[in-house]
Amino acid sequence: MPATQEQETAAVSGIRKAAILLVTLGQETAARLLAEIDQDVVELLTREVALVDYVDSGTRAKVVQEFYNLALATQYMDQGGVAYARNMLVNALPADEAQRIIGIIEGEVYKQPFSFLQRTDGENLRTFIQDEHPQTIALILAHVPASKGGQILAGLPQKKQLEVVSRIANMDQTNPEVVKEVEEGLEMRLSGIVSQTFRSVGGVESVAEMLNLADRSTEKRILEALETEDPELVDQIRRLMFVFEDLMLVNDKGIQSMLKEIENDDLSLALKTASTELRDKIFKNMSERAAQLIMEDMEYMGPVRVADVEQSQQKIVDVVRRLEDAGEIIISGRGGEKEMIV
Repeated sequence: MPATQEQETAAVSGIRKAAILLVTLGQETAARLLAEIDQDVVELLTREVALVDYVDSGTRAKVVQEFYNLALATQYMDQGGVAYARNMLVNALPADEAQRIIGIIEGEVYKQPFSFLQRTDGENLRTFIQDEHPQTIALILAHVPASKGGQILAGLPQKKQLEVVSRIANMDQTNPEVVKEVEEGLEMRLSGIVSQTFRSVGGVESVAEMLNLADRSTEKRILEALETEDPELVDQIRRLMFVFEDLMLVNDKGIQSMLKEIENDDLSLALKTASTELRDKIFKNMSERAAQLIMEDMEYMGPVRVADVEQSQQKIVDVVRRLEDAGEIIISGRGGEKEMIV
């Protein structure tokens, strides 16, 4: 019996499908995608693209559809986990295709270190691991979603919080054998699953994301205590926790307080790359005359260096962080609202 087009497409290797997708998307889009891919994979893809000759329109359409379905599945999984993705895919795709895509994403999820912890409640997990060595806790938190990591971190004793944060921030590459040993031991005790390449986990970015999702009091306590030991590390964390566009989260009174401490030159430069929504928020908290002056400065400023814009934006971010620490402004979602008396 001759193979169907679906069977022929399914038999094509993953690298071949990726090459077909790049060719189908066109050079400009393909170039943008390649810029986001690891160099070793780029080399493989480039060689495969060079081998792609004629591909019929039916096969190209099937490859693009499969890519779309996988992207859809990944989006569903990020929203609510594997079970949620399975339910959504069954409703969105033909039954056979849904099952095939589910098999692919389940394989990806369950081969990740500590993936079984995705099914474990954060509070239960904290209770279970809080007596572990700080390095073990740091390794676990570096592999779980930041929301769960922040929840666990907030419930640890203060001394252990600092030890864990320091270890995550200074973590770079972890030997997969060490990850595997910790994972197997934890899964055996928890009763609730590693590739042979080194994994980049943790880092300052991981700490910043966790603290962003922790409540304000936990974040402030950890950073204040950590600052006495490593002020440079704290500065790195703080810069990653709040970026310029996050000014959208500052209330109007806070924006007004911030503007009192910002030079017009810095504000004009910082707003050059700001979103329309953020510009409108800033301008509505200024007098009409002051807003007009800033807009004129921006209009006649001409081309500017990105580095100069980022420097001015960072000055404003630093002012906002200082005012927040002093309790003079409120950033939505950071817990300050709970301290307000209505």
